[in-house]
Amino acid sequence: MGMLDWTERSAEVLQQGGVIGPDERLPWPQTAVMGVQHVIAMFGATVLAPILMGFDPNIAILMSGIGTLIFFVVTGGKVPSYLGSSFAFIGVVIAATAYAGKGPNANIGVALGGIIACGLLYTLIGVLVQVIGTGWIERWMPPVVTGAVVAVIGLNLASIPVKNMAASNFDSWMQLVTFVSVGLVAVLTRGMVQRLLILVGLIVATIIYAVLTNGLGLGKPMDLSGLINAAWFGAPAFTAPVFTGNAMLLIAPVAIILVAENLGHIKAVTAMTGKNLDIYMGRAFIGDGIATMVSGSAGGTGVTTYAENIGVMAATKIYSTAVFLVAALIAVLLGFSPKFGAVIQVIPLPVMGGVSIVVFGLIAVAGAKIWVDNQVDFSQNKNLIVAAITLVLGTGDFTLKFGQFALGGIGTATFGAILLYALLNRKP
Repeated sequence: MGMLDWTERSAEVLQQGGVIGPDERLPWPQTAVMGVQHVIAMFGATVLAPILMGFDPNIAILMSGIGTLIFFVVTGGKVPSYLGSSFAFIGVVIAATAYAGKGPNANIGVALGGIIACGLLYTLIGVLVQVIGTGWIERWMPPVVTGAVVAVIGLNLASIPVKNMAASNFDSWMQLVTFVSVGLVAVLTRGMVQRLLILVGLIVATIIYAVLTNGLGLGKPMDLSGLINAAWFGAPAFTAPVFTGNAMLLIAPVAIILVAENLGHIKAVTAMTGKNLDIYMGRAFIGDGIATMVSGSAGGTGVTTYAENIGVMAATKIYSTAVFLVAALIAVLLGFSPKFGAVIQVIPLPVMGGVSIVVFGLIAVAGAKIWVDNQVDFSQNKNLIVAAITLVLGTGDFTLKFGQFALGGIGTATFGAILLYALLNRKP
């Protein structure tokens, strides 16, 4: 079967509880609708990550589409995944650029050089996996390590919304209103609205903010002039990378986190579909690595396979890679709309802070879920010590300096977890 040769199956299959496999598809009209749903699923996080780093969200959306197309080609259309902005880069990008948390990042070029270096390392890991298999990754990064590293990504970022995204008491209360809004959407709604809990909660909180500020004068009013004046169509403002040793050494280790994410996602899809996708693991890493390099070369964020879209597949039982081809093409079209970018810039900073609290918390909990799903035994001292030290290193932003190079909390936690487990797992 060729890369673009999908077996078509009727939508009636789903009415009987059937599954549409990766190498199958629904008729094109239904496939297109499913593609729109996947765009919506990835949308909130893919837009939020670049905003938190001071990147252009239009370029992030554009590069998520292009990256997904690259991933599709490299994997031969066999692995159902969408590539969106990775949150694993936020901490190291902020550290490398000294970003203040609002507006465009003045040192974005330095971050882009580091993102490209990360993509290159990730690609080389993929080549290695393609040659020798995945056993070595699973040996060095068992669930206790990957769970701790993923949790640290969220915990390391916790201080950003709490300390830097609330300039006044009113802003702090708006953060509370925002994360409560997201929580209510998550618990009280159903269907697609519930799947869009971040986006819907953000919209509700923004409306409340507008009423309280523009309407009642309680805080800084929203400025809609940029949105009104923005064009509907136009090329994004691409940015060239700048390569510096410190930034590359700081950001490149994120590749290890991306490997852990991609590995976990492929394992999850394998479990859901009953089709062993491990043989495509190396190609998936290579595709994601190349997509990250291409994104960084244009001014976009690093990209990773998205759990949000895996959740959509689990709910719909539609694993067709054709759906992701459609979603990628839609994202590319959205990337060429400055009006869309202006909408994002209108969102008040404390509302973004409230959403960030939720998102960073969800990342931390996702790490704990890896422990629960894999039944990590914390009665074993090696697991207990690895998890305990890793969490505090990352949360406290433990930093080690090597001359002019400083390895921050996420880096020390990631490498620390891997090396500490290797040390403690030795046979007595």
